[in-house]
Amino acid sequence: MKWYFLASMAAAAAVDNFSWDEGVVLNDDSTSSAGSGSFLDSVYGPLVAAGSQKPMNYVAQNDDQEAMEAQLLSQLQEVTDFASLEVLVSQMKKNSRTNPEQVHEDRYYEKSHEAYLKYQTKLNLPADDDVSDIVYERSEFGGIVTFAAFPHFNCFDDKRLEKQIDVAIVGAPFDTGVSYRPGARFGPDAIRSAAKRLGGLTPERKFTTKNPYDLRTHNVSIVDCGDVPMTPFDNRIALNQLYRGSRKIHKHNSASGTKIITMGGDHTITLMALRSAYEKYGKVSVLHFDSHIDTWDPKVLGGGITHYMGLNHGTFLHYAAEQGYLNEGQCLHVGLRAPYIDGKYDHDHDAACGFHSITARDIDKMGIHGIINKIKSTVKDTPVYISVDIDVLDPANAPGTGTMEIGGWTGRELLSVLDGLRGINLVGADVVEVSPPYDSNSHITSLAATAVIDSYLWLLVDND
Repeated sequence: MKWYFLASMAAAAAVDNFSWDEGVVLNDDSTSSAGSGSFLDSVYGPLVAAGSQKPMNYVAQNDDQEAMEAQLLSQLQEVTDFASLEVLVSQMKKNSRTNPEQVHEDRYYEKSHEAYLKYQTKLNLPADDDVSDIVYERSEFGGIVTFAAFPHFNCFDDKRLEKQIDVAIVGAPFDTGVSYRPGARFGPDAIRSAAKRLGGLTPERKFTTKNPYDLRTHNVSIVDCGDVPMTPFDNRIALNQLYRGSRKIHKHNSASGTKIITMGGDHTITLMALRSAYEKYGKVSVLHFDSHIDTWDPKVLGGGITHYMGLNHGTFLHYAAEQGYLNEGQCLHVGLRAPYIDGKYDHDHDAACGFHSITARDIDKMGIHGIINKIKSTVKDTPVYISVDIDVLDPANAPGTGTMEIGGWTGRELLSVLDGLRGINLVGADVVEVSPPYDSNSHITSLAATAVIDSYLWLLVDND
């Protein structure tokens, strides 16, 4: 029995296994095509393309192959010593379809791709003046970096306002409103870089046939406006620049109104985006995904010493409510877990700003669908603005941010909630507080931000 066991293993190795290291013959002169394309052909030889034609000497597996294998197995049963086994295995290797010495003879192949590996067709390099293969619209690695390779357009030029822009992606490189770790001014560039591979349908995208990355499925114009030039030396000027930039984008031609997706930057920038959205669409209901309330009274966060100090990434929603941009009672914090600064006062002041709350741990009680239903029943059909502070995610999922709080959501939970908001009247959105200096070597925080914007795009295109 032991001889039969060993022989069976040897037979399996010789008859059934295909080795990538054996029998793969490239640039075989017998399959060369005529003609010359480039001077590099003389250096490297012609290119090889598998599967361009039926391979030479290809014979499909048939009854003769099965008979040969049956004969070999019968012989294996009669093996009684290692010498006999060695002779038989040698014979089997000689007849094997993977024997490199036999590739030019008629062989039997169980799988056609094995034949293609042995008998491939040469292709010449393109002619030296032929650039047809390097004129491209998208590239994962080359070209000027825009978000998901959407076309760049100068959205701030008064002379170009006739351009149809339905969705504008814009960067806000600002981080001088933070109370802890800076670095979010580099967020827009990092998010764009992480978005190079975005595009196309996914197994999760079952709610629409409109693909925002494929103009053939919709008539929505999506552009990357670049960054609003924002000075790092004066918050008042920088935020005013962002407001004027957003206002200009909203004046572009669009049947349903231009929707802006802003890449921060720290969370202070959302106030300018909300003001511009308010001027375009009226009062908005804010869905604020964050670990912090961000409705702090400036006297609590900022000290109240000057008005200049009062506006920051933790007080902007206080100002938005005070200025009347928000639908009172129809705004929601989602994912809260950070401590208050002044306890009950902060809680009561937040309610006075018109916000309800869903905490991070509520997802364990309500579930994802419960949260989606709560959000939809709160905002109803009002214009909605979504703001995602990336610190709504757990630090394990988003370490590259300024004010991390343990116990946050996973990326899957956040995206499931966002994707579940199909049908809301989304008029604008942002993702903020991505701070690349604190991100992992794999840039997972920037990658998470691109996924958030991806969800925004699907919601906007689906609602068009």
